[in-house]
Amino acid sequence: MLGKVIDAARAVLNADRGTVFLYDAETNELFSTIATGSDEMRFPADVGIAGECAQRRQVINVPDCYADQRFNPEFDRKTGYRTRCLLTVPLIGFDDTLVGVMQIINKLEGVFDATDEQMATALAAQCAVALQRARLIDAYVVKQKLERDLALAREIQSNVLPEKLPDVPGYDLAGWNTPADETGGDIYDGVALDEHRAALLLADATGHGIGPALSVTQFRAMFRISVRLSADLDTAFVQINDQLTEDLPGNRFVTAFVGQLDGRAHQIRYHAGGQGPLLHFHAADQTCTWLEASTLPMGIIAGLTVDPSPDPIDMAPGDIFALISDGIYEYQNAAGEQFDNDRVGQVFKAGHEQTMEALIMSLRAAVAAFAGDAPQNDDMTVVLIKRLG
Repeated sequence: MLGKVIDAARAVLNADRGTVFLYDAETNELFSTIATGSDEMRFPADVGIAGECAQRRQVINVPDCYADQRFNPEFDRKTGYRTRCLLTVPLIGFDDTLVGVMQIINKLEGVFDATDEQMATALAAQCAVALQRARLIDAYVVKQKLERDLALAREIQSNVLPEKLPDVPGYDLAGWNTPADETGGDIYDGVALDEHRAALLLADATGHGIGPALSVTQFRAMFRISVRLSADLDTAFVQINDQLTEDLPGNRFVTAFVGQLDGRAHQIRYHAGGQGPLLHFHAADQTCTWLEASTLPMGIIAGLTVDPSPDPIDMAPGDIFALISDGIYEYQNAAGEQFDNDRVGQVFKAGHEQTMEALIMSLRAAVAAFAGDAPQNDDMTVVLIKRLG
């Protein structure tokens, strides 16, 4: 496109060379992607003749460049080229935005006159609209590709979430996740260890989007490998943390619950690296116990200590153990209030006799009613474990 613009301008104005400088609104710079007979360059949009043209949005006709103080001869010195006369024309889009500046260099016979200025202005108007449309089309194509890539990433991430959590006799397990973006920084998983035991995971990477999604997907893969290798809970937790410390950039970490449910001992052993609060609902007196993280978030420092381990969770009949990401606890309504622990506890007290799938639906409904029109700003993930009876 730019090459055709330059060729047309040179032909119409009978000139030796030409350059189109496009305007970068984000950096307030002019830059060339093509210059007949010259290299690409970039400079502030208020510098030199091109900069003045961009600022004033007026044609600037310089018949003798070396007699004009605004002219910078550095380019000529580097290339050996001699710029005699210069016609600079602003490129204004159909919405009156600055698209760039066109410079036509060295008329082959004489200097540029008023007729040349009129022809250049007319040509620039058409070129500006064409360039702007091309930019919009390019931006649309890039946006469509990004959306396809994000949709594919979301599909891949959704496919690694379990369709259902393992069946453990005497227990009801359920999980749910919804990201704030196309891809999320939360993940959960569950794997049967034997007929009566299951390994459980909830991980939440800092932020949300592609980067955190990759981090938690990596976490889930290491969690699965540790199960396949029959690693004990302490070893798996320490090794996953050490690998994340090697792989994650310095400003990233993952909060995670890694635990094992023993359906015969009716206990949950776990490590919570920065993941909390953990909710233990006691059916006998319908009270909630809130447990804090047992150690630091994962991926910050190698060699996290797991000694002493946190006390196991003893599950009495009707008890519910809940892993809930901060996207729910910290969900804010229009007034800036957070959903917080108390509101979560109220949902569990009211709905503890439901199935865990139904209780998740009740929690989602309560968050939605509280939030109103306030947007979701963080991923939301829930894993519930209830002892039946």
